[in-house]
Order: sequence, then structure tokens, then C-alpha cells
Amino acid sequence: MNLDDYRGVWVFIEQNDAKIEGVSLELLGAGRKLADKLQVPLAGFLLGSEIKPLANQVISYGADKVYLIDHPVLKNYRTESYMQGVMVLAQKYMPEIILYGATPNGKDLASAVATDLSTGLTADTTMLDVDVDNRLLEASRPAFGGNIMATILCKKHRPQMATVRPKVMKALEPDSKRLGKVIEEKIDLKEEDMRTKVLQIVNDVTKKANLADAHVIVCGGKGMGDLQNFQLIHELAETIGASVGGTRDVVEAGWLPHDQQVGQTGETVTSKIYFAIGISGAIQHVVGMKNSEFIIAINKDPNAPIFDVATYGIVGDAMEIVPKLIEQFKQLRSEKGGEISYA
Repeated sequence: MNLDDYRGVWVFIEQNDAKIEGVSLELLGAGRKLADKLQVPLAGFLLGSEIKPLANQVISYGADKVYLIDHPVLKNYRTESYMQGVMVLAQKYMPEIILYGATPNGKDLASAVATDLSTGLTADTTMLDVDVDNRLLEASRPAFGGNIMATILCKKHRPQMATVRPKVMKALEPDSKRLGKVIEEKIDLKEEDMRTKVLQIVNDVTKKANLADAHVIVCGGKGMGDLQNFQLIHELAETIGASVGGTRDVVEAGWLPHDQQVGQTGETVTSKIYFAIGISGAIQHVVGMKNSEFIIAINKDPNAPIFDVATYGIVGDAMEIVPKLIEQFKQLRSEKGGEISYA
């Protein structure tokens, strides 16, 4: 393998029902920075059925090229068919970096492609950079329980690949006037050759709010002491119309279900307002909330790492401060006719 034969940064454009997943647009933003540093084109690659109209959207979000395979067998995601599509593209055009969203489909596809291409894959990355001189992707993620950040390199194989968690990168502002090249490729796929069949797609119809989409979140940690004290988190959230989140310790203690966990092994959030109450600020939690617009931290330890990422910090006992906040917000709601605006 001659590593110098590989050039270009690629992003897997995940789509469902001809709608591009947000993480793919975020990765185009991150990929644009990497491509500019390496002085190579940024490409998105699209697989699916009747997805040609999506190519212009990919270009508007920063891609110079879009590689596209449009085939009826690719209508619904399956590892086998999508992997064949990626192999056709990767072996022909030889990109040096491929980024995937760390979604169920993205992680499944990336691991399958890495196996067939005999290359490395860094999973659940939260930071990306490149060593320009050596053309190495620097994919970083928390390790050893979140106590350190590990930067992983793939020195001897290409392409270099990583899956990246949703919400940790930022998409560029779309530019509808941006020009790019669309390259269509063909693939020989037959439905009868597929070993798996899609029998039915059942959409999640739960009425429960998705924490990742919440505009305001009140998140509590083990610093709340016990389950009874943690009820203050619920009361504050109810008062201000927010969603409730918790750290891994809180979930493991049984105070909240796993789908309300924020952090490396939970949800990644980018809320407008994020209350971090009784949370020390370990790396595995911070990577899941650091991109929130306003972070308000309450902790009795003035040296708690959470204050390093907080917009505003309050040093004090949460059991004394939170009831006062609840009281003040209730008074504000009363003055505003029962509603609090976060516009």
C-alpha cells in the first residue's frame, strides 16, 4: 500500500426517507476544516434510492464533490448493500480520511467497511484534527472512564476512519450559491442476492421528549446527595419548563433512566441553557454538554472542573441555592402570566 496514493476527505451522508441526518451536516463542517488544512477537496458520499436531489444540499453545506450511488436496493439501510456501495467508491477514488456519524447505521457501516478495507477505525470521536506534515488524522476521545483524552492515529493503513458523535461538531451555514461536482457511480446489486430483507419499518411514536433536542436542560449529579434531594432538579425543571438530565453516576444509582443521561455514554446535547447542578465536570460528562449556548454551574467546590466550561458559576450548596432559584422563577412566572420565554 502506497499511502501517498490516497487523497481527500470524505463524509458519509446518512439519509433516511431522503432526509439528511443532522450529524452528516455537522461532519461536513468538521471535514471542511480538515480538508482545508490538507489542501484537498472535501467530498460527501450518498447512497440510497431517489436521492439525487440531496446532492445540492450536501454541496451547500461545504462539500466540493458528491459521490452518489442511486439504486432501488439501497432504499433502506442494510449493512451488506451499503458496504458494497462504499467499497466501490473507496477502492476507485481512494480517500485518505472517511468520517461517519456515530449513529446506529453509521457505526455499523464504518465497522463493516473497516474490516473489508483492512484499515483502522476510531469510534465515538469527540475531537478531530490533522497532523499536516504526516497527513495523519488525529481522532480524540475520552478513555479510561473519561479520565484522559486519547488521540488515536492510523499510521500504516488508509483510509483513516472515525465515527463522530452527533452534536459535538458544528455545521456550516448553508450557501445555496455554492458550486460543486456531482459524480454518479453504478453498482451491480440484486435484491435476490441480499441475505437480509427489510420487512417493516416501525417509527418511534413515543411522546417522551428527546433530551438531545431540548432547548433548556436541568442536569443533576451525585453532588445532590440522594434521590430525595434530586427531586429539586425535577422541581426546578418543571418550574422553568425544562427537560431533566443526569450524569452517569445518577443513572447508575437509579435516580433517572438511561435515556436521560448526558455524557460520553449518554446523550450529547446542545441546549440554549444548561444547568449543571452538583456536577464535578468529569471529561465524560463535559463532552456531552460543552457545546450548549449558556452553561450555569452550581457546585460547592470552587475548583470543580465544571466551572472551566461554565458561562456562569455559582459556588455554594445546591440544596440551599436551588430552592431559592425555584422561588425566584415562580415569582417571575407569576409576573409574566405563567410563561417564561427563552428567545
